[in-house]
Amino acid sequence: MSNTFEAASLRTQATAVFIACGSSRQEAETVASNLVMANLSGHDSHGIGMLPRYVDAVLEGGLIPNAAVATEVDIGSMLTLNGQRGFGQVVGTQAMALGMARAKTHGSCIMALSNAHHLGRIGHFAEMAVAQGLVSIHFVNVLSRPVVAPWGGSDGRFGTNPFCVGIPMAGRDRERSGGAHFILDFATSVVAHGKMRVAHNQGQRVKPGLLIDEQGKPSTNPAVVVVPQPGGLMGALMTFGEHKGYGMAVACELMGGALTGGGTWRGPDSGKRAVVNGMLTILLDPAKLGTQVAFDKEAAAFIDWVKQSPAASGFDAVQMSGDAERLARIEREAGGIEVDEQTWQEIVAAAGKVGVRL
Repeated sequence: MSNTFEAASLRTQATAVFIACGSSRQEAETVASNLVMANLSGHDSHGIGMLPRYVDAVLEGGLIPNAAVATEVDIGSMLTLNGQRGFGQVVGTQAMALGMARAKTHGSCIMALSNAHHLGRIGHFAEMAVAQGLVSIHFVNVLSRPVVAPWGGSDGRFGTNPFCVGIPMAGRDRERSGGAHFILDFATSVVAHGKMRVAHNQGQRVKPGLLIDEQGKPSTNPAVVVVPQPGGLMGALMTFGEHKGYGMAVACELMGGALTGGGTWRGPDSGKRAVVNGMLTILLDPAKLGTQVAFDKEAAAFIDWVKQSPAASGFDAVQMSGDAERLARIEREAGGIEVDEQTWQEIVAAAGKVGVRL
């Protein structure tokens, strides 16, 4: 059973909850809009269902309303920033604005952001960059709970550690391409942890190959990574692509955690609800690189060449990274956003903790 909401209604209700948590109206609206955009984009794992965890994190003191990004090192084309446990949707946007301005000035910028609360869908930051004509690369680590097993291991040792690339496609036929930029955004686990929360709340099993249980054995029950199992143990997600995804996950931990100064995961679950991210971002301006004209031409030609491949059995057409999100936004803006009953009750209960009745 599920409820269907208009995006505007979810934004309004989430904004009220975050204001009650102590956020300014502007911050509350920013966070609420970001969560709902994740739902609209088809990524319910990073959407409004995160609200209960955010409320708990505020009440525990692990998430600080109205915190702003602080600059620790600034040498022009390199920035080291501290999110000060602020809402990731806010401090991440502030960090990107600083980094993009430097990339426009110097042609490139390496921006290290540490100590940000959950940044949400990393593709959002890539979308910010491509809108300015910039290429962006993001390595992210997750300090929360070790929910992903290393290749060859039997328990969780690190987080879902997302990787993202945004490439502007300014040279493409805008009418034919729908104004599409290339946005590659994925967890290095075979599936995002939040998707297991959604499946668990919907009472669904998942396909084989995604999970191991608390004994290190294959499982199709999402509960093994959502709620403690007998003895308080937890299962773990697998990395995508076996050893390849594992290597990418470690790279994200080292780049997003160690190199940013935010730290890496090296311990058991603390039981705290805060989700802390580190993000290393590389921003490039093709115009400053001197390859803008060739880049626009070649990028558009290559994407069109790939998409002209005849569709395989079971597919309507070849898609490019970012296409699915754009289509989902059109469909969900028109048809509404479905929220399963269990998730909605969790949201209602969380709102009640800060005195808001939904």
